[in-house]
Amino acid sequence: MEDKRSAHCKLAYQNKRLKTLLEKYKQSHHLQNALIQLSEQASTVAELTLLYPAIHDILQKYVPSKSFYVVLLDQHSQSLELSYFSDEKDAIAVALNQPNCFDKGVTGYVFKQGKTTHFTKQQMQEAADQGLFKAMGTPAEHWVGVPVYQERNIIGVLAAQSYDTQQTYSSQQIQLLEVMSLYLATAIERVKKRELLESEVKIRTRALTHSNDALNIEIEQRKHALQRQQILFKISELATQAKNINDAYFKIHEIIKTITYAENLYIALYDKESGWINFPYCVDEFKENTLPRRFSKGYSELVISTEETQLIHPCRAKELLESGTVQRSQSVQKEQKATSWLGSPLKTSQGVIGLIVCQAYNNKHIFSQDDCELITFVSHQIAAVLQTKLANQALKKSYHELESRVNEKTKELRQTNLHLQMQIDERKKIEQQLYHDAHHDSLTSLPNRSLFLTQLEKTLQHYQRFPEHHFAVLFIDLDKFKDINDQLGHQAGDQFLINVGELFSQCIRDHDLLARLGGDEFVILLTHLTEPQQAEDVANRIIDLMKMPFSLKDTSLKSGASIGITYSRLDYKHTDEIIRDADAAMYYAKNSGKNRYELFHPLLTQSVPEQEQQTLHHLDALPMSFRSSEIITLNEQHQSESLFEAFGEHPILGCTSFDILKKFAVDQEQHVQVELQLLQRAFTKAVNANIKMALVPCSSLLLGLHEFTLFTEVLSKQQGQSQLCLLFDEQEIRQACAIQLENLKKLSLLGYSIGLNNFAKDRCELNLLTDVNFDYLLLSSTFSKRVLQQQSYDFQLQGVLAITQLKKMKVIAKGPSILNFRALLDKHGLNFFVGKQHSLANKKQLLDPNLESIKN
Repeated sequence: MEDKRSAHCKLAYQNKRLKTLLEKYKQSHHLQNALIQLSEQASTVAELTLLYPAIHDILQKYVPSKSFYVVLLDQHSQSLELSYFSDEKDAIAVALNQPNCFDKGVTGYVFKQGKTTHFTKQQMQEAADQGLFKAMGTPAEHWVGVPVYQERNIIGVLAAQSYDTQQTYSSQQIQLLEVMSLYLATAIERVKKRELLESEVKIRTRALTHSNDALNIEIEQRKHALQRQQILFKISELATQAKNINDAYFKIHEIIKTITYAENLYIALYDKESGWINFPYCVDEFKENTLPRRFSKGYSELVISTEETQLIHPCRAKELLESGTVQRSQSVQKEQKATSWLGSPLKTSQGVIGLIVCQAYNNKHIFSQDDCELITFVSHQIAAVLQTKLANQALKKSYHELESRVNEKTKELRQTNLHLQMQIDERKKIEQQLYHDAHHDSLTSLPNRSLFLTQLEKTLQHYQRFPEHHFAVLFIDLDKFKDINDQLGHQAGDQFLINVGELFSQCIRDHDLLARLGGDEFVILLTHLTEPQQAEDVANRIIDLMKMPFSLKDTSLKSGASIGITYSRLDYKHTDEIIRDADAAMYYAKNSGKNRYELFHPLLTQSVPEQEQQTLHHLDALPMSFRSSEIITLNEQHQSESLFEAFGEHPILGCTSFDILKKFAVDQEQHVQVELQLLQRAFTKAVNANIKMALVPCSSLLLGLHEFTLFTEVLSKQQGQSQLCLLFDEQEIRQACAIQLENLKKLSLLGYSIGLNNFAKDRCELNLLTDVNFDYLLLSSTFSKRVLQQQSYDFQLQGVLAITQLKKMKVIAKGPSILNFRALLDKHGLNFFVGKQHSLANKKQLLDPNLESIKN
């Protein structure tokens, strides 16, 4: 059996490797089609402005390249100039709004590096931060740049970019861009020459009208130009019309015959790594074939080493032999010596791959400089065609070998699979059973902790990508379960857990997940929620079911469920945070009377001394402490004044705000009692600290019809001890009823100092300032900050200051670091500020560097 398994694994590995090779052939096929289309476009378009869009259309079939541009090196200015630009987000003006923008940007970076570069959005920003280049335009999610070479010199950069995070560039697509760039320079050169030829034709045609002699000359030149163009077309057609490499050699020979004497012609290929020269095509009147040879000192080697076209007549041949530049390995008969020899290198972006040679014997033809120029002109195009054909030949050979091996291995695999199929099916059944046992509770058959945490992790990851898909976790602890075990035994307890699991399953949807963590603890994962109320509905159904009596061993018993609920939040990063919060809410429900549910609130995780946990319930037995902030201004003698800002703190809730009091107070009456306690303690603290003025936040509840009497009684008892300013929040005053507004005005008439807190937090309503006689006006930190940033807010501030000056109100700017901006706000007319406490040295520095002393 082990031998069969080993053979199966080996064959599977080989099959996988063969499929990979097939994928490579498929990629090569795409490359070939793209190059064929590029060659066709280079042969047909009339000018460069039409070539680049055509190249862009070709790329979009294989590469995500809606945003694509080409920059080329200007030989005169030696800077990168934009040749083509197409972008989804930026207009062409964005690309040209700065001088030498491409030299300084990521395109110039690729040009200097001379190699393909792929950046993600984050990688590009990091590189820009390192100073490698300057970031320009709208940042792309993926950017790839490929250098464009002409022979061995880089002449520009081809770049494509994507603004879609999911639309990246694979290695195959980048390879396609690199291959396209290899032939781009040749295509550009061909179109440029065609443009030049057409331009020359037009210029010469106009000149023909002046002279008949000039007309004849121009006609001949045009004929030559058209002849060259036709030759280029024929060479371009070789890429698609030649059946194989040998057919391509033959067609090349026929083309050369149309431009010069080519009765004796051979094509040689040079392998730089092995150092051998092969002669795959040879037509000669004295020899049928030329054998391969090592690189030596012949005429062919001279062309390859110099990378230039060589024209050799007998006189030059003698000079080359005498100087030792050319050496003959064996003597050649006189009649077999070439009397005129013309060889041109086949150059590509990877270097010289070979040469094409025409030679004449017995002075049948003497090659001229025109012949030299013509064969040089066509050799570059021939090199590109041959390189493509050679690559295709190698790929086809590999494909046929691959196909044969795949067929053989497939037959072997089929036979092996027949024997292994039954064993695989049996093993799958065993693995499925093992997986089920490992991820489900053995007692209730519900998912266990491992499976629940796995699913919760997937749900959290999905929520982080799609925040609109909310979820909730219910942590359930059964009440009185220990009593059931003690009274009826563990077997009855196990049966009770099974029954409870079935009941809980009836309360949730099919796609929700119910799991048993262990003991009497269950958890539920609810997904696809639109509001927290849906989780509360499930909790209510569970609580209602648990209120019903259970019958076990002819005994009727009652239990219950304490449930903690936590709803999805963006600040959740790990599943243990979710379980922790749901567990905290469950314990709060259990300590609050059991058989109920509680929603998680961050305050539940605050630490409480163990000895106080038994006595604290909601806001009962409320011990308070206070903290202060200093309101600082400078009078004419550059002295500072200190006011006291008091806030109550609860040992569980921390710093109390009215929103928190509303949530945890049992009712409105308790809320009012807590606020009055805070007010009395603020009086005492202010007297003990000898504070000139204490600012105490109050809620609008104290201005109610019945509450106002208690409020004024507390205030009257404290009169004469210390002065308090009662701060009311602007948003609450805006929403206050007529009675509350009337009582607010009464406070001012009774001689109490009142203030408006958080003014202009979301909008600036000046009618509040004119209707009520406030003594202090505390601007919101948001408004104070925006006064420095936007002129429109400064206009609003001037309106506020105009009213407050008439009403004799003190306007106070506040914020966590407002003192850092004191000098700036002072220019806008603000000279009262409230912020965090600072040391004496810091106060001097913030208020006035030249101030010698500060009075507190």
